[in-house]
Amino acid sequence: MLALLAAGCGAQTHPNEPRPQVPTRVAVTIGPDGVVVQPPRIAFGPEKSQQIPQNQNHPQPPIKTKTPVTVVLVAANQTGKDSKLELHGRVDASSQTIPARSPGSMQADLPAGTYTITAAGASGSGKLVVGPYRASSKNDLLLP
Repeated sequence: MLALLAAGCGAQTHPNEPRPQVPTRVAVTIGPDGVVVQPPRIAFGPEKSQQIPQNQNHPQPPIKTKTPVTVVLVAANQTGKDSKLELHGRVDASSQTIPARSPGSMQADLPAGTYTITAAGASGSGKLVVGPYRASSKNDLLLP
């Protein structure tokens, strides 16, 4: 009888795994003179702008992992021609076509390193440096 009670109790410890980092947003402007990336460096420490407003002044604990950071590139095509974003570095990726004078976006999981962002029809390129810091989203409420 005692064995049946002990078997039905379940685990007494529940590991509290760190929650994954909220995707980092990076603004990209495609202009006739080139590509502008803002901010040009991410994942080098806690990013206040990434937290939802009620948690802005609370610490973002780091995650001890070397997993890539999920980055959402939010682009504004300010040229008169359709374009595509091209990401080159440790990971290569490209976006869907971004219509002229319209917004677009693309998402990529980027390990630490330096990336070049170009766009069809733009003469210059932008640079994005991704650092090793990964923040847990355990202090961010109302996230899925």
